Amino acid sequence: MKLHSSICDLPGLSRSNYKMLERLGLANVRDLLLYFPRDYIKYRRVKIYQLKVGNSVTVVGKIKHQEVVSPPKNYRLTIQTIIVKDRTGKIACKRFFNHPYYQSKKWRNEQAATYVAGSIVAISGIVKADRYCGMTLTSPEIRSIGLDEAKNTKNSITPIYPLTKGVSNQIVQDAVTSALESAKLLNDPLPQELRRKCGLMDLQEAIANIHQPPDETKLEAARRRLVFDEFFYLQLSFLVRRHRLLARSALTKITPAGPLIQQFYSQLPFSLTSAQRRVINHILNDMTSKTPMNRLVQGDVGSGKTVVAVVAILAAIQSGYQAALMAPTEVLAQQHHRKIATWFERLGVSVQLLTGSTKTAKRREIHAQLETGELSLLVGTHALLQEKVNFNKLGLVVIDEQHRFGVQQRQDLLNKGNRPHVLTMTATPIPRTLALTLHGDLDVSQIDELPPGRQKIHTKVLNKSASAYDLIRREVLRGRQAYIILPLVEESEKLDLRAAVAEYDRLSTEIFPEFRVGLLHGRMTSAEKDEALNSLGDNKTQILVSTTVVEVGVDVPNATVILIDHADRFGLAQLHQLRGRVGQGSHRSYCLLLNTSKTAEAKARLEVLEKSTDGFFISEMDLRLRGPGVVMGYRQSGISEFALANILDDEDLLNLAREMAVAIVKSDPNLEAYPLMVAELKRLGVTSWNCALN
Repeated sequence: MKLHSSICDLPGLSRSNYKMLERLGLANVRDLLLYFPRDYIKYRRVKIYQLKVGNSVTVVGKIKHQEVVSPPKNYRLTIQTIIVKDRTGKIACKRFFNHPYYQSKKWRNEQAATYVAGSIVAISGIVKADRYCGMTLTSPEIRSIGLDEAKNTKNSITPIYPLTKGVSNQIVQDAVTSALESAKLLNDPLPQELRRKCGLMDLQEAIANIHQPPDETKLEAARRRLVFDEFFYLQLSFLVRRHRLLARSALTKITPAGPLIQQFYSQLPFSLTSAQRRVINHILNDMTSKTPMNRLVQGDVGSGKTVVAVVAILAAIQSGYQAALMAPTEVLAQQHHRKIATWFERLGVSVQLLTGSTKTAKRREIHAQLETGELSLLVGTHALLQEKVNFNKLGLVVIDEQHRFGVQQRQDLLNKGNRPHVLTMTATPIPRTLALTLHGDLDVSQIDELPPGRQKIHTKVLNKSASAYDLIRREVLRGRQAYIILPLVEESEKLDLRAAVAEYDRLSTEIFPEFRVGLLHGRMTSAEKDEALNSLGDNKTQILVSTTVVEVGVDVPNATVILIDHADRFGLAQLHQLRGRVGQGSHRSYCLLLNTSKTAEAKARLEVLEKSTDGFFISEMDLRLRGPGVVMGYRQSGISEFALANILDDEDLLNLAREMAVAIVKSDPNLEAYPLMVAELKRLGVTSWNCALN
């Protein structure tokens, strides 16, 4: 069969099974071959008399008896029992089916013909206790084998595939077995010399061994090859894109020194950290080079990324260009605008805010000022992407929390200028090697130092809210302020919104009636959000009940307590971001994590925050526990989840793959000598990275 042949043409695949495989997104033979197991069960061959409950084993023996029955009280249930014996004893193997098809005479006749008394089988499964038989193998894998194979069978490895409701592992396994013959049609895009240099298995052999590994050595070699591939093509796409960006001349001529930047420095009530100065030098060097800047700045909560971004913005403005700053939420955009407007007013530099809530008349005014060049900086949300937003001379684009925007959204903003410089920022710090993997087409700078005087935040995991309320009351009576955060993941979740309003009502009337309690959530109007934040900033609101819209960007130095309800529902990185809302002043601050889960796993996860305030360490732990797709928003960013690779555990392969990709792009930046690699990049859809391959 050909690689593009439909799976419905596979021998032995019924129409119902074909429909089930379609639900897994499997349409053709190639899809099946590249649908890798998520795990494996490794069975040790034993004699029947050696069986112990709980062991994963393989038993080889002869079938003594096979029967299929349906209990009278549950006619839809079909139970198949196969008695297998060897020289040391016998064991019952039970399989359960719950579908009318297994009631049919046809299916029962097929089973009787397959499992004939006296035939030899290898049965792999977990030994379980049974009140009737003593011990059984429940729902095992069963293979009919010959005498020679019976003598040679030792241990076995059974693949476990990603499944969905109603699709069994056996259905996928059988379909893959039928498709494996076609693996020989796969062309290996990696040259033989590269495979030899890296010690990699051939692609065809790797595909066969990832699905049906004869032993652990072959399985590890197959996995190593396929993990290398996942990293290699990702890095290759990044590097090709990066080469093409560097090949373009920057049309934006930036002057790194000037009166605006010096005036800005002079009005700051603090000195920049050495890390901030280092990153600013990186940025200004980029902006004065011959190619457009494309840099990611990552830094922990409170590390001073905004100040760094403002220096870049002022460099663009004093050189005669406009700048845009895009943030993922209206609250964050408002906070950026409020802070920057305070600075820019003293400098005589114009700045405006554009969000979905901006009134029509104000919009028109902003559009006009942009087109004439009168407006120097526009801060906003996705509203910046609207067709009517036209810059006169856009020289710099700053994107905050960049992983929360789609690739096309970022590109749409860049298209509003002529090769503008790009500065992206994130407050979710990750290890540098990991950053290169996720953002391989960017230069990466880290602000790895906090400003002096930042207070340590005392973090405690709680199971009940009473003690948290007592601490909040004590701090508010001292003149401080507090946040109470509710677990909203998306601003538009109406069900959770009602819960937030209900909780606000309860807290303001029953728990803290003597204090001024405010409410903030994503579905409030822009004016209502402004009023809530201004009231908090002016200490008119003593306790703010809020959703996660305050995750980044809200700065109230007088706030000393943050209580996060249902903290077990958040990721560690997000909890760390929320914790950063306190500890900004000179007062002792507290973060209280209310754990509503009873699992040991949730408790251990939250205790990471009790023990550490290092954002890089916390993000790495979050990545290990939840996976990069959730933490970094892979799908949002245009990068698919890896099928096999683990970006933390497979760092050696990551570095090797990048090294090989760098060498190839350096020698052949257009991949003209590697047509199979180009085909593979196209198949993987790397146009998501705007890598316009030939």
